[in-house]
Amino acid sequence: MLGLSSLSALRDCISRDWSPGIGDPEITGWLTVISYLLCLVLAVMVLRRRPDGAARGLWGTIAGITAFLAVNKQLDLQTALTATGRCLAHMQGWYDYRWAVQIIFILTLIMVITGALMIAFHALREHLRWNGLALVGLAVLCGFVMVRAVGFHHFDRLISMDFANIGFNFWFENAGLVLIDLNAVLLLRRGRAPRRAGVRRSLP
Repeated sequence: MLGLSSLSALRDCISRDWSPGIGDPEITGWLTVISYLLCLVLAVMVLRRRPDGAARGLWGTIAGITAFLAVNKQLDLQTALTATGRCLAHMQGWYDYRWAVQIIFILTLIMVITGALMIAFHALREHLRWNGLALVGLAVLCGFVMVRAVGFHHFDRLISMDFANIGFNFWFENAGLVLIDLNAVLLLRRGRAPRRAGVRRSLP
């Protein structure tokens, strides 16, 4: 357990590497935030209107994830997490062995995300016709998160390249959001299935 003095030292250490602020002030960063917020709004609309065929568990998950990632996009919370781990490693004396903790964290993240996607695919097998695009979009988005978490040198070089003067990371991150948006629009346009009125038999 960390005492008050240790917590104060940890806070000072973290503040040297991270402080609350705008993490990506470029236009592409703000466009991605808008994309996340649009995806969140559409997911909430699907949950509220409950069009026939919509999988509420999937859309609730999408709403929660996009809300978090919209905030994280500019607060850069992963940098705060990295700084916290590095400072704890220095303070607790396991900095030289931090690679083992990093590998365990990355493998755990990959297994959790992969397992969750497999469970979702299995649970939605009867509803893929109307939710397949959203599930693929969520998988692309999770893939982007895993690539950024792993941070292998060659992956970093790849997503740091650009196409049409815009970084691949922008296209990669937003591709999943576009797929989710398209699926939400299709569901909302489909609307709720009309209720069939009961047919009364007339008396002879």
